[in-house]
Amino acid sequence: MPTISAFYGILIRMFFNDHSPPHFHAIYSEHEAIINIEGLFISSGYLPRRALELVLDWAELHQHELLEDWNLCKAKQQPKAIIPLK
Repeated sequence: MPTISAFYGILIRMFFNDHSPPHFHAIYSEHEAIINIEGLFISSGYLPRRALELVLDWAELHQHELLEDWNLCKAKQQPKAIIPLK
């Protein structure tokens, strides 16, 4: 599972050839959530409120890039790194 970004202790990852709908995995400490890219909501899992806010803010800024990376992963190609939240 490639890591495409990391910020404030949060890892953003995608699986190769993962199931639809387009999503990414956000991992923070012992917590993990699957975030729907198109709707920007948690489809499963849990993140603490502050970590979730950071992830959703970042995802909104990079939604187009996330969809591009999703398509690369579906094609079993290496996704591109996305600039972390600063």
